[in-house]
Amino acid sequence: MDDQDQSQVWAQRFRHFAQVDCPQDPLYVAICQAIAAAPELLALMSQAPPEQAKVNLLLAAIHERILTGVPHGLAAYFPSVGGARMPDAQLAGLLLDFARAQRSALEAHLRHSRTQTNEIGRCAVLWPALQHIAKLRGCTALNLIDFGCSAGLNLGVERYRYRYPHFSLGAAAGPGVPEIECDWLGDALPPSAHVWRLEQRLGLDLAPVDLRDPAALRWLRACLWPYDRERAQRLQQAVDLARGQAPELRQSDDALGLLAERLAQDPAWAASQPVLFNSWVLYYFEPAALAQHRARVAELMRPYGLVWLSAESPAQAPPGLPLPPLAAGLRADAATLWTLQWCEAGQLRQQALAWSHPHGRWLQWLV
Repeated sequence: MDDQDQSQVWAQRFRHFAQVDCPQDPLYVAICQAIAAAPELLALMSQAPPEQAKVNLLLAAIHERILTGVPHGLAAYFPSVGGARMPDAQLAGLLLDFARAQRSALEAHLRHSRTQTNEIGRCAVLWPALQHIAKLRGCTALNLIDFGCSAGLNLGVERYRYRYPHFSLGAAAGPGVPEIECDWLGDALPPSAHVWRLEQRLGLDLAPVDLRDPAALRWLRACLWPYDRERAQRLQQAVDLARGQAPELRQSDDALGLLAERLAQDPAWAASQPVLFNSWVLYYFEPAALAQHRARVAELMRPYGLVWLSAESPAQAPPGLPLPPLAAGLRADAATLWTLQWCEAGQLRQQALAWSHPHGRWLQWLV
């Protein structure tokens, strides 16, 4: 594919992102449209390795530069730094000027950074999912492994409070407790009450985020939409909790190998139900690597009773699992499908558990 064809492909991806992934954010819609119309900006994507070359990586790189306080007129559009200017005809020119001035830093991010979604809003689905798993397996003690954990904030799932239209779950409300609102769609009732607790927590990542590092924390903020101050506040509250009760995060190029070793050798892990969780991680796998990953996880199910909870694009649904109906007016290509896989009587079982907004703003329970 020549440079012109590649530019056209990226232009279409940025336009699609504006229409499907961030239509509620007028700033990112305008920036995506401006990038799609500027070959010079589209060419920046050639700096990203194929497995990380995503639209939101460049958006996060631009946002990170704004968060550093670099003086530039573009900052006036970013609510995350106090900007109140709405997108207008001058934005595209200012964006191009900003990108030229920050080119080396943007290219460095594209080459070396990876998007870190650390969206604890997803825990509004994770909490009832864990309750469902505990009931399904007839247990109360769970060991949660977050594959692709980033900063490990999902591992604090039971420390957050969740407000649905007619009920609440999770921790008691209080100062410093992140409160997450989530619309519960459809007629399915939440899982029946079943007491559960997390005994062990383990985060696995190619490059776990050190929350003591100001630059790393700024990158987490950069990966949030600039307009969503509520998400930014929740992130900071979750970071503060994690700093006080830090879970175990491990860097590994072979996370499943490390997990297999832990399950085989640590008695504390054998005593409770292990749950492997991933959210918007498989999206980055090439097809052959994804098939190998699935096979390796399946090998851990039989001997260790591992349950695999996956929250991904429907394109990454387990092979053979029919896509469940989605509530009217919602798009599957803009939603997250939550699935379970486990071994029972020697047979692999699969279950579609829920649809949700990618950031947990709504969920449609399916079981």
